[in-house]
Amino acid sequence: MRERGLTVTKFRRILVKLSGEALMAPDGYWLDPQTLSGLAEDLAEATRAGFEIALVIGGGNIIRGARMSAAGWIDRPTADSMGMLGTVMNSLAIETALNAAGVDARTMSAVSMPTICETYARQPALHHLDKGQVLVLAGGTGNPFFTTDTAAVLRAAELRCDAVLKATQVDGVYSADPKQDPNAVRFDRLTHDEAIAKDLKVMDTAAFALARESRLPIIVGSVHAPSSVTALLLGKVHSTVVAP
Repeated sequence: MRERGLTVTKFRRILVKLSGEALMAPDGYWLDPQTLSGLAEDLAEATRAGFEIALVIGGGNIIRGARMSAAGWIDRPTADSMGMLGTVMNSLAIETALNAAGVDARTMSAVSMPTICETYARQPALHHLDKGQVLVLAGGTGNPFFTTDTAAVLRAAELRCDAVLKATQVDGVYSADPKQDPNAVRFDRLTHDEAIAKDLKVMDTAAFALARESRLPIIVGSVHAPSSVTALLLGKVHSTVVAP
């Protein structure tokens, strides 16, 4: 299908990447139940539209390991481990909201904590997706120094996803921050090489490089109304497609 001159392929199995900040309350509290419920309903609509959904959510609403480490009082591996635990908290929250929205969801963590959720392994994860469950992938890659963006692309490649949807605060990839630069230009389409060469900050370089190697398209669009996961996947709203 086409939307504003851009050909959009209808994918089936999608890895949705959300930032932890997407869950925050307007007053700055780390979790907003109304926002959480709205995101769950949005993902439920995507499943009803026929998409298979895996989900990676960051932990920046709770803690950012790189930022904490940069403050100098804690080392990076420890700070990143704390960040991984933050993603588990967010994942359990979205799993609960999805279940309340009538969606069968399962959290799997790269950091083993079997009394809380299932430990991530590829074959069981594929089984959950094949059964139509929404798979919530927590704990990043399970290793320090890797962002949840990189974890999202890694899991997408492992789980035979057709694309990664990066749901952000703006409606695509811009040449600069559109909230600070009124002359920033939005791209309709980029290659992975162009995204890396232009040093575009929507995802880190390691994530773009892994997506390039795996030939995974990345769709970048806004998580805020009137956008939705389903609208982005169907090409009904503005987005940027990063593809080979």
